[in-house]
Amino acid sequence: MTRSPRPGAAPAALAFIAVSVFLDALAQSISFPILPRLAQHLLGSDFSAAARWTGWLEVGWAIPQFLAAPLLGMLSDRIGRRPVIIASVFGVGVELILNALAPSVGWLLAGRMLCGFTCGAQAAAFAYVADVTPPEQRTGAYGWINGALWSGVVIGPGIGGLLAGIDLRAPFWVAAAVALAAGVYGLLVLPESLSQGPRPPLRWTQANPWGALRLAVTTPALALLAPALLLVWLAFQGKDNMVVLYTAYRYGWPPLAFGIFCTAFAAVGVAVQAGVAGRLALRICDRRTVLAGLGLQVLGMAGMGLAPTGALFWLANLPAGLGVVSQPALQSLMSRTVSPAEQGRLQGVVSAIASLASIAAPVAFAQLFAWTIARNQAWSGVTILVAAALSLAALTLVALTPERQNSQARR
Repeated sequence: MTRSPRPGAAPAALAFIAVSVFLDALAQSISFPILPRLAQHLLGSDFSAAARWTGWLEVGWAIPQFLAAPLLGMLSDRIGRRPVIIASVFGVGVELILNALAPSVGWLLAGRMLCGFTCGAQAAAFAYVADVTPPEQRTGAYGWINGALWSGVVIGPGIGGLLAGIDLRAPFWVAAAVALAAGVYGLLVLPESLSQGPRPPLRWTQANPWGALRLAVTTPALALLAPALLLVWLAFQGKDNMVVLYTAYRYGWPPLAFGIFCTAFAAVGVAVQAGVAGRLALRICDRRTVLAGLGLQVLGMAGMGLAPTGALFWLANLPAGLGVVSQPALQSLMSRTVSPAEQGRLQGVVSAIASLASIAAPVAFAQLFAWTIARNQAWSGVTILVAAALSLAALTLVALTPERQNSQARR
């Protein structure tokens, strides 16, 4: 028999969901400054081999997440959110231990693949939020969860770099201890969020990225909202993957200047998603919040791509930073289009879209950046202007989604 959240238990449960998503992001980001060095150490200080393996280690994380998200999302619809989420937290802990003990880069790759698979359970975490949160409050709840995710992205590299000064494997041991402790904590505090009613069967033909995407095709509102989400993710991935090279190339920023910039605007993004998105959505509704956020995102990214100086680049990031209100509002808008029994499947689609963007965008935008600067130095901002164009296309798709479809969403 499954359990439903006890009265008053939702805040504690949502806090644990935030912790689990934070740990997923931390497990990924703590490796940024460590994996290349550890790979180089394991390869006998062969720098070129380490560079090649670093790329494979990132792909080894992204592809399993892309494949696992629909399966784990649908599995959470069938057996419940709680076992999937807790297994994910313990899985992150095991992955970190594998990295800490890895005697070869093959072991590192195995750990990264496990991490990608267990991070696919973010689909169950976001479905949990939809289960325990009224539709009108989901933007705020998703904002908090997204804030926790980005906090892990921001904090992870700093922790990794600091602990690596003690020992190259120390960051993995510390993060593993935290993950395993969080898993035990989840066993104690996290109730099941799904009701005891009938649950959909697990259909293997749908438990893969392509099968899961049929949900977008068969749900009229999602037919536009899902492509809009993909465009939003591609835009952010394109901007974020190239911004370090772009600012160094165009403005001559040293690492310290770029680090200050990243920290400042990551903090803005977390604050906006956690503190502003929910309040704005309650005042003007989810759909208008998405449109307003994407409009600011287009304005900011266009300014970033055209800014002739570093100071103007900073200024252009302000509307882009405020524009992140669109992300939790778009998630909330999508959650209204399916029934409670399909929330896990929907979040599997959302996670698969994010993973697909993470696989495609770094390669595509890196090639575009290299192509443009080889032809004309003044074209270096083209990659960010393309991201602005993708955001504008996403705004158009959301604007074309009939508002009545969202108000008539299945409950």
